[in-house]
Amino acid sequence: MHSLAQEIKSFSKNNLRKQCTRVTTLSGRRIIETWKGSIVQVVEDTVQPETACGYVQDNSWDLQVGCIKPHLLLGSQDAAHDFGTLRKYKVTHVLNVAYGVENAFPDLFIYKTLSILDLPDTDIISYVQECAQFIDQAKAEKGVVLVHCNSGVSRSVSVVIGYLMLREKQAFDDAFARVKSARSVSCPNPGFMEQLKNFRPQGATQANGLNHD
Repeated sequence: MHSLAQEIKSFSKNNLRKQCTRVTTLSGRRIIETWKGSIVQVVEDTVQPETACGYVQDNSWDLQVGCIKPHLLLGSQDAAHDFGTLRKYKVTHVLNVAYGVENAFPDLFIYKTLSILDLPDTDIISYVQECAQFIDQAKAEKGVVLVHCNSGVSRSVSVVIGYLMLREKQAFDDAFARVKSARSVSCPNPGFMEQLKNFRPQGATQANGLNHD
């Protein structure tokens, strides 16, 4: 009678099929690892570039502009860098809260630049007052301000929500809904969301926002 260890050894030697492992890297190289006896063999097989895995470059421009108020627009750096879009929406002022994005037409528009990092622990509320003053300036000068960051999704959205809460005395839910309806991709990072939910400007409501146009 064979021991259990002998049975397993016999079964492994005679009945198990040899296995191989295939790994495809982001650069498209395919590595095949096989066993021959107790020795590991590694074979590299080049995959054609058109079938390789990796990042796909998105060359499309995001020129969608959200109209929050007649004097307040929201968009991405693409919109801020497209002269036709700026003229179409009669933009006179540009609030750039992106990081590492230059102002495209400094001689043609009034700019304010605040380099804000899109990180959850960035104190976004500390920028709201300064941004609000620039937006108020554009309104007072009968102008139209475009607020943008890199993608027009987190930082610029947060600034605009903060502005509505500060100046329009809107509750967070109402301000966020208004911005989301104007620009559907709006999605502040979790840290910004939490900060805005806890933002309590003097006179702001906590339930239903008040709209002052």
